[in-house]
Amino acid sequence: MKRLGKLFAHPPLVLRIVLLALLVLLVVQAAGFLAVRVAVQQQIATQLSNDLDVADRVWNKLLQQNAIRLREASGVLAADFGFRAAVASGDADTMVSALQNHSQRIGASMAALLDPQLNLVASTLEEPSKTAMLQAMVPGLSAELAQDPQAGRLAIAGSDVFQFVLVPVRAPLTVGWVLMGFPVGQVQLDDMQRLTGTHIILTVYQTVGGAANTVSSLGEFSSDIYARIRTQASEIRYQEGMWKARHLQPATHGGALRVTLLRSYDEVAQPFKNLQWLLGLIALAGLLLFALSSAWGVRFITRPLTHLTRVTRELRQGQFQTEVPGTERHDEVGELARGFDLMRTSIAQQREAILQLAYWDRLTELPNREQFRRSVHEAIGQAPPAGWELAVLTLNLNRFKHVNDVLGYGFGDELLKAVAQRLTQQMEATDGLVARLGGDEFALLLRGCGPAGAVQVAQRILQAFEAPLALGEQSVDMDASLGVACWPTHASQADELLGRAEIAMHAAKTTNEPVLVYAPRLDSASAETLSLLGDLRHALAHHELRLYLQPKLDLRSGAIVAAEALVRWQHPQRGLVPPVQFIPFAEQTGFVRQLTLWMFEQAALWLAAHASAQAPLRAAINLSTRDLLDPQFPARLTDLMQRHGVEASHFCLEITESAIMDDPQRAEHTLNQLAALGFKLSIDDFGTGYSSLAYLKRLPVQELKIDKSFVMGMSDDESDAKIVRSTIDLAHNLGLTVVAEGVESQAILQRLQAMGCDEAQGYHICRPMPASAFAEWAQQWAKPAA
Repeated sequence: MKRLGKLFAHPPLVLRIVLLALLVLLVVQAAGFLAVRVAVQQQIATQLSNDLDVADRVWNKLLQQNAIRLREASGVLAADFGFRAAVASGDADTMVSALQNHSQRIGASMAALLDPQLNLVASTLEEPSKTAMLQAMVPGLSAELAQDPQAGRLAIAGSDVFQFVLVPVRAPLTVGWVLMGFPVGQVQLDDMQRLTGTHIILTVYQTVGGAANTVSSLGEFSSDIYARIRTQASEIRYQEGMWKARHLQPATHGGALRVTLLRSYDEVAQPFKNLQWLLGLIALAGLLLFALSSAWGVRFITRPLTHLTRVTRELRQGQFQTEVPGTERHDEVGELARGFDLMRTSIAQQREAILQLAYWDRLTELPNREQFRRSVHEAIGQAPPAGWELAVLTLNLNRFKHVNDVLGYGFGDELLKAVAQRLTQQMEATDGLVARLGGDEFALLLRGCGPAGAVQVAQRILQAFEAPLALGEQSVDMDASLGVACWPTHASQADELLGRAEIAMHAAKTTNEPVLVYAPRLDSASAETLSLLGDLRHALAHHELRLYLQPKLDLRSGAIVAAEALVRWQHPQRGLVPPVQFIPFAEQTGFVRQLTLWMFEQAALWLAAHASAQAPLRAAINLSTRDLLDPQFPARLTDLMQRHGVEASHFCLEITESAIMDDPQRAEHTLNQLAALGFKLSIDDFGTGYSSLAYLKRLPVQELKIDKSFVMGMSDDESDAKIVRSTIDLAHNLGLTVVAEGVESQAILQRLQAMGCDEAQGYHICRPMPASAFAEWAQQWAKPAA
């Protein structure tokens, strides 16, 4: 049973094909059988209706023939000379004797002589009651028959049914009428059943009393049939069979007569049932024969497939030398086998190619990252028990993207191949491995080498890169940043060792160091940066950010006229986080837009709260590149001002040159919208960019803010002083005010006043302070001035 269950749970192809074919055949056979059954039912119903129509016509024809026979027999009596003489002479005994003799000869149950006025003269009935009954029937019945002497008439006499005919007696005038009645009963019904196969039931209803008498070709039957006949039911159940019924009500004198014709469903359906059984046996035999032939045919076809399945299992196990059977055949199976054999050889070739692609770089033909990782893992596994080290160097080319942009990607590929060749040459003297990790990043594996030896190798590689790379007619100067990590000093596993070498390389690239050896501080700084980015949204939602203000001094009046809004992060675990640790990453992720709106709202709240105090006239807020590229930014600022009841003139928006140059057209559009709203606009860190003057005449700015690198250098470098003086003159000539940041001493402050600078900002005036402390500080500043 378990094996059988497994067979049906996962049936083989032969069984599935045979079962599918049998299912299709069964559906077709069932549909055919259903169609035949419907047609048979329709044919049975039609034949039943036709049989009842025939029985109806035969019954009427039988009555008609009886009437003709009665008239002919009655005509013989009426034409008898002795009978006519007796009628003419009024000889009653002779008339009765003639009537009796003649009625017995033709089988009539009653005969009577009527006078010309249709009154009863004599009859064959001897019982007074029957004579009285006939006496009562004669007037009406004779009148009906006299209207159509050629027709017979059914009449109820007592509880029996009779067929009467009326024949005139002429001598030569009509001297009387002969009335003869023949019974309609069991004999006629049996004849009817033999002729048509249809049973007939006569139900008699008398005019007086309503008592019923029933005569049937069925013999005895239950009262239930009698009740259904009275309701004229179209179907009657009798002897566990169903009968089709048709009810007739012929015109009858002296009472009502109902003729019920019955045809058996079973008799009509029996030939069809026999045919259906025969069809069923033929279908069953056909199914069995079809199943056997299908199984044999499918097995003949699938046997080669079984062999091919075995071959596929061996191919799956990597046995590509397996011979594929059936390739010599010239049918479809042979074609399939040849296809399998071609696939086998193709897979073997592709496997080699895939392995090459999986572990080797196609461009430089060096090992790729996966192969290098496996080599590091094997080197660690094969290392001696103690006193042996392993070093991994990762190298990244500097300015390689610039080479691709300027000279094209084709030249970049050739450059990578040249770099790979130069690195390979450097590793020829050592037991090292060179690999390309991806892009412009390479890796070197040094066996038996510690941190000091790895740094020496790195220095040698850097010296090799001092010579320009000559590719065709183009010569390119390239340098690189290298990171070093050693096993087991810095890592215990291959992936960890490779990852820490990359951390050191990225740190070297960031700090512009040519070579850096991995140190835990590099890794922790990277992890700290990632966690800070994740915590930044939490900080904004849980009010961990703080608003700081740094005052701006009017150099003419000595009054505090503005303050730059700055953000600080009071982290619950790390303490006060410097802006340099999260602002750049907020710029990269786009979260800086939420920070800008937060600072704007905090500044608006502070301005609204200190409107009546000696507060600065303006709050300066720095905008990022993403703020200027946001088309909804002006609308958001308008909504904030309306919500807090402050004016745009209370704000100065500071924009760096680099923020403008990322997308000058969109930035200019946004700045025009902000200027139209009434904001004062300022160019921050002026002098460090390279295109400010080209856009300065087009941008709606009112202020320049000289970068602190020039201001702080004024005391030591006269060139910086000349740059500051020239910038002040340029701004005033353009109608702009000037703010100098980075004022660190009284001497610098005095020189700026002498140069005509408008405002100053720096640690000499005041360091950034919490917004809550600014009002008190401003009051203390104003007292000496007063």
